[in-house]
Order: sequence, then structure tokens, then C-alpha cells
Amino acid sequence: MTADRVICEVFKSSRKEEMYLYVDKRQGLEAVPEALLEQFGRPVPALTLLLTADKPLARASAADVLAAIAEQGYYFQMPPAKDEYMLDLYRAPTQAVY
Repeated sequence: MTADRVICEVFKSSRKEEMYLYVDKRQGLEAVPEALLEQFGRPVPALTLLLTADKPLARASAADVLAAIAEQGYYFQMPPAKDEYMLDLYRAPTQAVY
């Protein structure tokens, strides 16, 4: 059973940009496994919001976030994958050829 709305606290990772943990504010981080917290680093509070299934989120479905919080106590959001072609811009020497 999933709740139709949750006061959600969002934490950002102190180790990796764009890595986030969503938890029910009432339970906090108690359901997050210790191994995940070790990889995540120190959780830095980023945002508190009333999360409903129809709320638009940037990179996740609010319904999926609510379901994960109800089932396991948290939702873990990884950073987006980097496009390989963009990384090539930094690997190639920058020489103007005319």
C-alpha cells in the first residue's frame, strides 16, 4: 500500500553531484542501509516538499518515488549518465585547423 502524499525530505550527497535520497520526513534516514550511506557520504538537507503522485519532478516519476518510500523507506536517485560524445570534447586536443 502506498500513501497518496508524503512530506518528503530530500538529501544531496556530499560526495557526488546530482545524487539524492528521498525519505519520509517522519522516519528520516533510519530505513537507509548503512552501506548506501557510506557510499552516499554525509547527507546534506536540500529540500522538504509535499510529494503527491501527480507532482512533476525533474528526473523521476513522483509515483515511483512514493512507491519506493512506502516499500523500502527511501528512494535513491543516481546522477544522470554523461554522454560519451561530450566527454570526447575534453579528451581531444584543441587545435584550430583551417
